[in-house]
Amino acid sequence: MATYKEVIGTSITNIAGDSPTTVDGDVWYNSSATNFKFNLTTSFTGWTSGGNLNTARQQLSGAGTQTAGLAFGGETPPPTTNLTEEYNGTSWTNGGTLTTARNLLAGAGTQTAGLAAAGNTGVGSETNATEEYNGTAWTNGGNTSLARGYLGGAGTQTAAVIFGGTAPPGNVTATEEYDGSSWTNGGNLTTALKQMGSAGTQTAALSFGGRPPTTAQTEEYNGTAWTGGGNLNTARYGLAGCGLQDAALAFGGTTPPSTAATELYNGTSWTNATSMNTARTSLAGAGTQTAGLAVGGENDGGVFGGTEEFSQGASPFAAWSTGGNLGSARYSLAGAGTQTAALAFAGRNPGVSPSTLNATEEYGGTSWTAGGNMGTARYSLAGCGTQTAALAFGANSPVNPEGVTEEYGGTSWTNGGTMGTGRGGLAGAGTQTAGLAAAGGTSTSVTATEEYDGSSWTNGGALTTAAFSRGMAGLQTAAVCFGGDNEKVNTEEYNGTAWTNSNNMNNGREGMGSAGIQTAALAFGGRPVGSTGNKTEQYDGSSWTSTANMGTARYSLGSGGAAPSAAAIAFGGTPPTTAATEEFNQFGPVTKTIETT
Repeated sequence: MATYKEVIGTSITNIAGDSPTTVDGDVWYNSSATNFKFNLTTSFTGWTSGGNLNTARQQLSGAGTQTAGLAFGGETPPPTTNLTEEYNGTSWTNGGTLTTARNLLAGAGTQTAGLAAAGNTGVGSETNATEEYNGTAWTNGGNTSLARGYLGGAGTQTAAVIFGGTAPPGNVTATEEYDGSSWTNGGNLTTALKQMGSAGTQTAALSFGGRPPTTAQTEEYNGTAWTGGGNLNTARYGLAGCGLQDAALAFGGTTPPSTAATELYNGTSWTNATSMNTARTSLAGAGTQTAGLAVGGENDGGVFGGTEEFSQGASPFAAWSTGGNLGSARYSLAGAGTQTAALAFAGRNPGVSPSTLNATEEYGGTSWTAGGNMGTARYSLAGCGTQTAALAFGANSPVNPEGVTEEYGGTSWTNGGTMGTGRGGLAGAGTQTAGLAAAGGTSTSVTATEEYDGSSWTNGGALTTAAFSRGMAGLQTAAVCFGGDNEKVNTEEYNGTAWTNSNNMNNGREGMGSAGIQTAALAFGGRPVGSTGNKTEQYDGSSWTSTANMGTARYSLGSGGAAPSAAAIAFGGTPPTTAATEEFNQFGPVTKTIETT
């Protein structure tokens, strides 16, 4: 094989450890860890200024994405405010006001399906009020069990988690989970803290920083219990965060003094990234690891109304690595989960009998093990969710169960509500209790979209383009759908009500793998007409950029990955029918031995 020097024109430094320098773009080979490393560079990562809030404030909360964000509550300073503003990627406009004015509250959800929980209505006056936003107005939801302020929160409007904060007589470890109507107790934080940063979902949340004392501590929640994660490089409190448990962004806060420091989390450790343009604390955050939004806060003793947007382009070091093979080779299967906790289910294998499968397999980051079989064997279905809380819907099968829905609880499958429009070759996104189905069909493709609430399907807004075998990523209220049969390249974004067109893909295809969210999606593999592809593209909420090709060209594959800019997984597919698994990492191979000079 060619050496790096032969390809690039310069040698790689070979050292037993990490680089002693922090020069942007430095590349080296860590001979003790046997992997390829680099210094994150400002050339493809950084913050830019966005539109200012109409009302400057601190101690507020946020939800949504970089281009469809929500900022609510806070203090101007005193008194507390009930103001809500909506961001369109350029400017802020006033929305409906909170019923209860408050600061130091928790937020979750999207611009059109936001959640506000707890907080302070004044000095020393904690509230347990919960409110839900529908894009126009706030309405009261179920009260939290514990009135508190200075807390963390993550998730969606109907599947949220809150944790930590302050309730008389002091800081607490209490965690609560919301199901869309009421709160129930979850596992406690290991340390009672307030003013932490937070990110993630109800069952995969992240808490980082906080006080007292000022800490760099990180904790990860798995839906039951909190465990320690890698520490921040800069201890701080009053910071903001966004993203997911295994791909988060932390920014701002107080060390003291106020800081602009920004860090990226990969599920194990934090890496310093380009700092914000303005140091600030008590700010709000929204978005993803690669497309974040920093809103408001306190700057040099004054309340700040500025907005900054974080963007991380396609990494020049992105790569696919070989993972453990499926136990059962197959294609036209469905998948869910992340790079290290994935689920594969159903599909076809003409080489076995019966050729239509109901087998489920679980991936632990290294190898696949058998899970509970589905009730119905099928192929060309869609899936979404996590390894332990997945949804399977639609399909083709010998008995035509196109509308059958099944839910996976980590051990076994149970039947859920039947789809209104049964179909195969469809696309899916979301969670087990807030799923989205789109496109596909039977004899002809359809534009129909349906939303699942954990028990039944209802009609959503229609796509502009009908197609089979489209890719889709995101949530029920913030999804992106792309590609499809006959080399379609069009991309559409869903806001919970309607689909709108975005910029086209670079490579038209069908049957591709997909992962991520609306503003940070990944498409890989698939079938252009007359061939099988291995191309990978990354979507940043506006446009598609080519990144590292897969090692194995294939279509009709299974896939997972909540944070495509950091990690995704591909498994199965055809031709030939394969059990091969590959893992994508934005920052290079997970483990890679390279030839050095």
